[in-house]
Amino acid sequence: MAEQPSPTSELQHQLQRLSEKFAERLVQELPELASKAKLLQAADHETQLQQLRSLRDQLHKLAGAAGTFGFASIGQRARELEQQAMHWLESLRLKDQDLQEFIHQLQQFAAQSVQSEAAAKSPARPQKPLKAETDVHCIYILEDEVSIGENMRLTLGNFGYHAEHFSRIADFDAALQRRLPDALIIDVNLGDSEQTGLVYAAALQQRLEQPLPLLVITTEDDFATHLEAVRVGAMGYFTKPVDIPQLENRLDRCFAQQQGEPYRVLIVDDDHDLASRYSLILRGANMLVEVLETPAGIFEAMSRFNPEVVLLDVNMPDCTGPELAQIIRFNDDWLRVPIIYLSAETDITRQMNALIKAGDDFITKPIGDNALVTTVFSRAQRARLLSIALSRDSLTGLLKHADIKEQVGIELERAQRSGKPASVAMLDIDFFKKVNDSYGHVAGDNVIRALANLLRQRLRRVDSLGRYGGEEFLVVLPDCTADQALQVLDEIRQRFADLQFIAGDSEFSVTLSAGIASTEQAAQAAGELLERADRALYVAKHGGRNQVSQS
Repeated sequence: MAEQPSPTSELQHQLQRLSEKFAERLVQELPELASKAKLLQAADHETQLQQLRSLRDQLHKLAGAAGTFGFASIGQRARELEQQAMHWLESLRLKDQDLQEFIHQLQQFAAQSVQSEAAAKSPARPQKPLKAETDVHCIYILEDEVSIGENMRLTLGNFGYHAEHFSRIADFDAALQRRLPDALIIDVNLGDSEQTGLVYAAALQQRLEQPLPLLVITTEDDFATHLEAVRVGAMGYFTKPVDIPQLENRLDRCFAQQQGEPYRVLIVDDDHDLASRYSLILRGANMLVEVLETPAGIFEAMSRFNPEVVLLDVNMPDCTGPELAQIIRFNDDWLRVPIIYLSAETDITRQMNALIKAGDDFITKPIGDNALVTTVFSRAQRARLLSIALSRDSLTGLLKHADIKEQVGIELERAQRSGKPASVAMLDIDFFKKVNDSYGHVAGDNVIRALANLLRQRLRRVDSLGRYGGEEFLVVLPDCTADQALQVLDEIRQRFADLQFIAGDSEFSVTLSAGIASTEQAAQAAGELLERADRALYVAKHGGRNQVSQS
């Protein structure tokens, strides 16, 4: 006789189903809220008040129901927005500036909530907020082991991606018909499937107009499987148990390569016409190019332009190419920059002698346009990847300790020249040792990586981010007052506290503390600014943690 489920487990199952049903409702209702908010912009005053009443009523219902179904943060935020709407309805005044801010908050609330809680299978496992469609990378995971796939989905969600997991090829194909993702993660061994993940991936990539970035996960670690993965176009290969932070790091590199800034190329050649032609060809290939006709200007050009490749004529008056290459190599900061010699020299011995003296490659003139672009592009690509690997922390992808400290000095000097404020913030994960002790170092790495990605997504492109050491981060915010920094970092603090992490069968959350120092006070050195930020962090830590403090 089959074992009957206990009344308690059946109740839990029914509650879970209700919560999932409510989550499905939220997926529809929250975007409708955002759409209604947008209509406020074009309406006259009387219509605005009517629409505001409708929004207030909807927010009121949402605030009451969400918490009951386990969506506490949605309920709390809905309550705050409801009270805001009530205040304006009571005063019968809604300024344009307030209106725009309210619309923005509603749209932000809808987008964040849909991904973070409403779209999750379980209300106890919220994902990272989903930003605008263009800002969030969508990842499809094909993994027949449900626990592995779901863990990967939730962890990538914490890292800021919109991830969807499928255990069967049929479901995966159906999702591809609805929407193409930005990248694929496919398991090699698909259990009951008649074909391997690599065979499926090969057929899929051929069907697509443009191949998608593909990462492979597998229990196999043999040469033949690696080779097959390369032949289907895989950009990453990970053996189980998968190191998800490293997998995400590779994803990040794939997207950075697709959307990266143009490569910077410095041409040093005394032949003006030839250098101009090379410059036009490379610019036509979307590269940034500068031409230097006098070798004596090399120091200024290297420091200001910071090239990723140097094209160097071998035969120049007063200073040969190999001599100039050796001068460049005297500076340790320029050791990573590849030097490509340009010359009509065809003698192999002389070419080798030139390469031995600090060169990396040799292009014989005349060179075809495509060959020039290909050679420079491949060298620049490798140089950028190497530079990132050397200057960036391997786990987080953020600047290393020395590089982020240097950035503090650079921004301080810029602030002093421009008269604009700059702020520096130190962040530290609260009780991080307990995370490692309780859940293991893999879980600790996931927490660190999640915070790094949250910082990267919520801060501006002009801001500098670095891993200062262990679980401590340093943020440099140009053209930013201490109050503005406090507002931004406190929002990040709250978002970080909302993330749910998984380790085995356990779920946990983590908080952070931060200290801010600004250049708005008297002129100081970079070291003093860092010291003040560190003291402010100390205040936040000893004031109860999970807070942001200003010096």
